[in-house]
Amino acid sequence: MMAHALRLARRGLYSAHPNPRVGCVLVRDGNIVGEGWHRRTGEAHAEINALESAGTQARGCTAYVTLEPCSHHGRTPPCAEALIAAGVAVVIIAMQDPNPKVAGTGVKSLRAAGIEVRSGLMSEAALRLNEGFVSRVTRGRPFVRLKLASSLDGRTAMASGESQWITGEAARRDVQRLRASSGAIMTGVTTVIDDDPSLTVRQAGPDFDAAQPIRVVVDSELRTPPSARLLSLPGRTIIYCTHDGNRATLEASGADVIKLGAVDGRPDLEAVLQELGDLGINDLLVESGPTLAGSMVCAGVVDELVIYQAPHIMGSQTRGMFLTPGWQNLDQRLALDIIDIRKVGGDFRITARPAS
Repeated sequence: MMAHALRLARRGLYSAHPNPRVGCVLVRDGNIVGEGWHRRTGEAHAEINALESAGTQARGCTAYVTLEPCSHHGRTPPCAEALIAAGVAVVIIAMQDPNPKVAGTGVKSLRAAGIEVRSGLMSEAALRLNEGFVSRVTRGRPFVRLKLASSLDGRTAMASGESQWITGEAARRDVQRLRASSGAIMTGVTTVIDDDPSLTVRQAGPDFDAAQPIRVVVDSELRTPPSARLLSLPGRTIIYCTHDGNRATLEASGADVIKLGAVDGRPDLEAVLQELGDLGINDLLVESGPTLAGSMVCAGVVDELVIYQAPHIMGSQTRGMFLTPGWQNLDQRLALDIIDIRKVGGDFRITARPAS
């Protein structure tokens, strides 16, 4: 039943953020009498949708919820109060809500009302589904996912900068899902100049009906062309810089320009992430060239790497995945834990995390 609740929660993968993805199943005598999930911010939470679908059958049933029911008044009433009012007998929770506004108070209110509460069932799967939300409310910054596309020999572009397309169509469709599940997509100014990307979700369908992610450019000296495609598209584009440069021109072209302190001549990446956390960004997808990718790896701010590897060799006179100045010895390597490898069309998708 909890596995089913988690499947329901995944239906909010592209639409629930910045709220967590939550599912709820109501069970009586081994049969599901109600179910629901949180669709999008401002709408009813999973528990409320499940209670509405169950009606009077909710009394005396067992509720399986992927995240601790909220106990505070926000945009919607507290779900803990709704479960109590409906007469639910048992509540089984996958994981406690890390949000300080909840953090155990939902469980306390349920128990105070005489409801049996158990927690920890499939907690790892529940955490995996909401790592971005947990990251934002506990660390103040989004979960950072770095996406790369390379050849088998680890090359990302020809010496001329040509890179479209290294991977196949199936891998590019898969990237659209990564984009749709992210609150923001970030790149570096060199990628903007070389590729003129849109940084938008381009795949149509009911799964991708959420708002477009915020577009973010790391651009120390404001070299972004005012004619860049991402400035003319609907939605918000933020440029983080260290020098004012042609700020007025870029702002007139539609960008929000934010000046930050510099680290090694570039905007402080920790400060960028804190700024994005303040904006409510849970998951940040980074799609960039080797300079920004290397800077983020060296700064230790990458939580996960998603590498699409195509079955071809591009040769030595090409660009690599990371520019990491100063790495001279083997003990400077970044150790990774590979958590998933799967075939996507004709390519492989490798998901890995820093071992530390």
